[in-house]
Amino acid sequence: MTWEVVIGLETHAQLSTASKIFSGASTAFGAPPNTQASAVDIALPGVLPVANRGAVERAIRFGLAVGGRIHERSIFARKNYFYPDLPKGYQISQYEQPIVTGGTIRIALGEREKLVRLTRAHLEEDAGKSLHEDFHGMSGIDLNRAGTPLLEIVTEPDLNSAEEAVAYARTLHALVRWIGICDGNMQEGSFRCDANVSIRRPGAALGTRCEVKNLNSFRFLERAIQFEVARQREILEDGGYIVQETRLYDPDRDETRSMRSKEDAQDYRYFPDPDLLPLAVGPEWIGEVERAMPELPEVRRARFMRQYDLSPYDAGVLTAGREISDYFDALAGHLPPQHAKLAANWVMGEVAARLNRDGLDFEQVPLSGSALAGLLARIADGTLSGKMAKEVFEAMWTGGGSAEQIIEVRGLRQISDSGALEQLVAEVVQANPAQAAEYRSGKEKAFNFLVGQCMKASKGKANPAQLSEILKKTLGS
Repeated sequence: MTWEVVIGLETHAQLSTASKIFSGASTAFGAPPNTQASAVDIALPGVLPVANRGAVERAIRFGLAVGGRIHERSIFARKNYFYPDLPKGYQISQYEQPIVTGGTIRIALGEREKLVRLTRAHLEEDAGKSLHEDFHGMSGIDLNRAGTPLLEIVTEPDLNSAEEAVAYARTLHALVRWIGICDGNMQEGSFRCDANVSIRRPGAALGTRCEVKNLNSFRFLERAIQFEVARQREILEDGGYIVQETRLYDPDRDETRSMRSKEDAQDYRYFPDPDLLPLAVGPEWIGEVERAMPELPEVRRARFMRQYDLSPYDAGVLTAGREISDYFDALAGHLPPQHAKLAANWVMGEVAARLNRDGLDFEQVPLSGSALAGLLARIADGTLSGKMAKEVFEAMWTGGGSAEQIIEVRGLRQISDSGALEQLVAEVVQANPAQAAEYRSGKEKAFNFLVGQCMKASKGKANPAQLSEILKKTLGS
């Protein structure tokens, strides 16, 4: 039987402010339990919340990045529910009038692209956290996260597979980090997704959805959706029906489990928060934020293709994150345009591999763009072979000096003088007459042997391409 999968994602991005959304308490991760919960965060009598300007500015930044509508007036509401880790008995959020509506995010799926529509992005505060370990059968409550600023980003039901959902989540993750509104640390809970999953017959009305909560890795998101789709398909094909509910993904068992019946909006009894005035965002403020926005990934990708003549694939890899993109842009700026492809290959190859080996990120590269450009210039002008360049790169990475200094100290200058190479080739051919005769009789392997002997005689310094050309010419004569 044919089924169509329908997925909408709700993503909570923790905003990168130093203090909470309605209080001055710290948002730093890892503090001892309940040391960062202020009187405002837990709504003690007599306290009043005050909106964090930095959180609002980050919401504006996101709205601009996705082409959404930034509302000049939005309202904070109380979302009423009762959990032990919700100290107020309500969460301050936005409902009927959020700060951002609409917008799109373009995702790449191999050669195919898809535009995912956004419903809204609204500001809200996080709840605390229930702890169930090491409490001798009891649970503990840590309220450090209570009041932490979140931007909840909600899609339309435009995603049709786990693969598309992961591609969207990765793209959104890269975007919020790119524009500097969220550090994207999924292990610390800074970026987590809820997946609303349903299936239907093609062309039929939307099916009953189940929400899988708090997926804090791309792998868990993919596995949870795959399991949930299979579970719903099995129920429907056996003649059953889907119950609307909230479910939890268990990575140890690789399955989703029921948590509670899914609430609808009316169950939360939203009403405007009486302690907070409507949020006013004027065009001057929006313009100020827009002027400070960085070049966005899609714009930079198009520029890399135009300015540096890069392929769509290379431009896509080099704009997958702000750090790698900034590094390549700085590097390419120190080289002639015709060497941009060489720069791209080194950034995606040697530099990325070495960072991965050392467990570092691109913002931690110990070589500046200008320093690496000095090395690449010596490759481009024939001073260094590929093997030599890697030796110089390793020395530069560990603080051995500039490319020129290392080349001079180690005597790594490539031999490109035609006269010197012709003499070297003549000597090798003369010393290996049997292999020369084999090549002339049609045995190609003999040529590789002679190349190896020439490289050995030059101590690896001969220009390989030039050497091969001279060797063929000599053997042919």
